[in-house]
Amino acid sequence: MTAGEEDIGQALARYAREAGRGDLMLAAQGDPAMAHRWEAMFGAIASAARGGFAGLQARADQQVVDLGMAFRLTGEVEERVWPLSPVPMLIHATQWQGIEAGLAQRADLLEHVLDDLYGACSLVASGELPAAIVAGAPDYWRQMRGLPPPRGHRLQFYAVDLARGPDGEWRVLADYVRTPVGAGYALENRLAMTRATDDALGIVNFVRLAPFFSDFRQGLAAICARPDPRIALLTQGRYNQSYAEQAHLARYLGILLVEGQDLTVRDGQLYVRTVEGVKRVDGLWRRMGTDLLDPLAFDSRSTIGVPDIFEAMRHGGLVIANWPGAGVLETPALAAFLPRLCRKLLGEPLRIPNVATWWCGQAKERAHVREQADRLAIGSAFGLPVPAIPHGRARLASRLSPAENAAFLTELEQRPMDYIGQELVQLSTTPALVDGVLLPRPFILRAFLARDAHGQWRAMPGGFARLAAHDDMRAVLMGQGDMSADVCIVADEPQTAVVTLDSGAPVAIRRVAGTLPSKAADNFFWLARYLERGEMVLRMIRVLIGGSIEGEAASALDRPTLGRVADTLVAWGSARKDKLGEGTGKLCVHALSDPEMPGSVQSLFEAAEAIGRGLRERLAVDFWRLLSRQIDRVSEARESQLMAHVARLLDRCAALSGLSAENMVRGAGWRFLELGRRLERAIHLCRLARTFAGDDANGHDLNLFLDLCDCQISYRTRYLSGLALAPVRDMLLLEPGNPRSLAFQVDAILDHLRALPTLRDDGMPEPPVQLALALSARLHAASAEMLTARDLEVIETALLDLSDRIDDRFFLKGEDAPRASGMTRLA
Repeated sequence: MTAGEEDIGQALARYAREAGRGDLMLAAQGDPAMAHRWEAMFGAIASAARGGFAGLQARADQQVVDLGMAFRLTGEVEERVWPLSPVPMLIHATQWQGIEAGLAQRADLLEHVLDDLYGACSLVASGELPAAIVAGAPDYWRQMRGLPPPRGHRLQFYAVDLARGPDGEWRVLADYVRTPVGAGYALENRLAMTRATDDALGIVNFVRLAPFFSDFRQGLAAICARPDPRIALLTQGRYNQSYAEQAHLARYLGILLVEGQDLTVRDGQLYVRTVEGVKRVDGLWRRMGTDLLDPLAFDSRSTIGVPDIFEAMRHGGLVIANWPGAGVLETPALAAFLPRLCRKLLGEPLRIPNVATWWCGQAKERAHVREQADRLAIGSAFGLPVPAIPHGRARLASRLSPAENAAFLTELEQRPMDYIGQELVQLSTTPALVDGVLLPRPFILRAFLARDAHGQWRAMPGGFARLAAHDDMRAVLMGQGDMSADVCIVADEPQTAVVTLDSGAPVAIRRVAGTLPSKAADNFFWLARYLERGEMVLRMIRVLIGGSIEGEAASALDRPTLGRVADTLVAWGSARKDKLGEGTGKLCVHALSDPEMPGSVQSLFEAAEAIGRGLRERLAVDFWRLLSRQIDRVSEARESQLMAHVARLLDRCAALSGLSAENMVRGAGWRFLELGRRLERAIHLCRLARTFAGDDANGHDLNLFLDLCDCQISYRTRYLSGLALAPVRDMLLLEPGNPRSLAFQVDAILDHLRALPTLRDDGMPEPPVQLALALSARLHAASAEMLTARDLEVIETALLDLSDRIDDRFFLKGEDAPRASGMTRLA
């Protein structure tokens, strides 16, 4: 029976026969209310009227694409689509309360351990914690000893992997405090599922996630020194494994997404380089390891950190979550001592136990691991590669080859402190939709806690589940073939979306779009230039294959004119010179899809997408969805296929332009997008005018020039007598009211530059404005009859110089980034 023929009742009955002991859904059969919720959920999201399981999967897959949910496997460059099983896990709120309490206790314990390790070190001195555990931990940084965080908490955000055994007991597999990953994916999973099911999940009364993120944001703000702080999420960059998640979190929380090169430290204070000069940063949520954070204080090999950020911490004006050095808690061997430390520090046992762990640096524990190895997983005590475990990840001892086992035993005797043994945990299963079929999959639940404005721990009501496709369940995020699932905490009463009002001091009204880092401005500028360049190449290809706004006008162009179009494509790096003799169709195929040509449509759009990744937190979802959509490569020179392909891509360009025109706030980001578009269009007009509107231009050349600039109809409406050189030049180069003219582009550039912030306090124009003023005056004083090719070359050179001036002024780099005269350090 195929998946399409199997209804919900049949699927659930088959699932009950196949699932083993301890399955999460089957365990709910002992609670009639929870059993009813599972059945009601399937009926709501996968009914026959909604297309069954196939329809559910298709809708979920589409939402994943539309939301731009993606990740990378370690070592890969290209992003993968986030793998979402559209069957949520359901956990009752009463059971979740017990888990919350256990996780809050564990977070408090870890905070106490950190305080001691970077303070009195009494745990080591008393023998409760072996000194080798601390000394061998790769993320224990002596520089952080005696350096408490500004408001007393080293941990602000905490993630933990939980395993549920067949008996229903939960255990902690791993703690994540260094750079906790996954909260954004949990949020995106919920958003995708809500959209894919038209909010039908509301039937199970799931608890919403928004209050958790609000509490976290308020918690970060509360520990900053200013009442209205500037907070940023520090990322390793767009090639980080979870960059897409970081961009989503920054956009959702309304905080800056920055890289190390966006930041600078001056006089003990952290600043972000912006188009308005440098602006103070009060808090960082870091997604960068301590070793990479400051090459002057930690690892000198780091090229992505912020020099002297350690000094900013020492001065006490910078909050970092989590406090550097917290990663020592992720040392695998430390888990062996947490049960004892909990009784000592908190006076009570762990409410959620660890997976039993034995550190081989102790004789008794080493003997146990040696004797019981076949029943254990063996791992690196400090998470680093060791001879018996070259990848640093735990392995099942029973699966070692004889040679590997002998090497392990030898290593265990020579360097026992490098190894741990851990009990094997049999994982519960949960329903997952795999190729349209409901199957039981083992899972690990990643849960999240954050401190609120009062410093209290708040747990996300849910998280995300990683559904295993293999035995290795200890990947930081996703392994090959794994899937994820939304985790819904369900209550007895219906839940409604609650938007809370700020009950504190009155909020000052603002009409600015927010701080624009210099790198983001740079990205907006070049994103528009690549898109504009790609659009113009598409227009030239359309002309070559006979397409035109004016019906058959392009097809009537003479061979020399079309030859000049082809030569222009070669000159712009869109096609190879050796393709000129292979026919128009072949040339167009290469100009569209040749990945080795930097000016091909394929290369230009891929470059635009790459730049857009660095702006993901600032781009609307619809804009990013269009920008990141894969472009099909054309291999055949059939005219109809080429024309359809070009038309689709031109429609995409029009849609992107419309979204930016209608949806973007008229802030600095929009202005740099417009600056890039206008500057690139102006440069194209200079080049096209020299080629197709020179003194020797014929009617075919002028007709083509009008067509490329979308001015055919306007010209014919105004000039009934036919084509003439001076009127065409005037319309496309000098008419200030024509949005496709050179003068219009220069005037628009000048308007945008004048609207951007200035660093001068004497009222004098900055260099980019001065150059734009000169260009505008030159064009307004020119006449179509007197405009020469040399004039156009001078104007083009000035436009290229203007691009450099904009770069020098706004895309601030290095320690020489300018600061506004008299600028306050608290700005």
